[in-house]
Amino acid sequence: MKSFEKILVAVDFSNNSESAFTYALKLAEQFNSEITIIHVINEPVDLRGFYVPHISFDELEREIEDSAVKMMEEFCKKNLGIFSNFKTQILRGIPYDEIITAAAELEASLIVLGTHGRTGIDHILFGSTAERVVRSASCPVLTVRLTAGGS
Repeated sequence: MKSFEKILVAVDFSNNSESAFTYALKLAEQFNSEITIIHVINEPVDLRGFYVPHISFDELEREIEDSAVKMMEEFCKKNLGIFSNFKTQILRGIPYDEIITAAAELEASLIVLGTHGRTGIDHILFGSTAERVVRSASCPVLTVRLTAGGS
């Protein structure tokens, strides 16, 4: 089996992404890999022209980014333990595009991400970031679905 030197993990701070991160961390420890943890801020709908009390669109974008940075810090503190061979990135855009682009730029050996397991109409309406990443990535992709019971 090929060694995974650089593992890219996409997180949305949900239980699904925590579960997927657990797999990525175990692989990184086993293969002595570097982990890059990314979070993609899905481009917000343009609210210009709508009444949003006491906040400008630019300020809203800054608050979303500041919140993502804080959530990333908390995620790392909670989930990394003593593991220190990691980097983080907060990106903006369409999640599957940004994940694929980041993996290519990083020359990732593996992408790890959680999947929500949507089916039926939810899947048709919302699509699947994981499915799009699997179809388009130039490296292996490990998708992890949260089990029914758990965490």
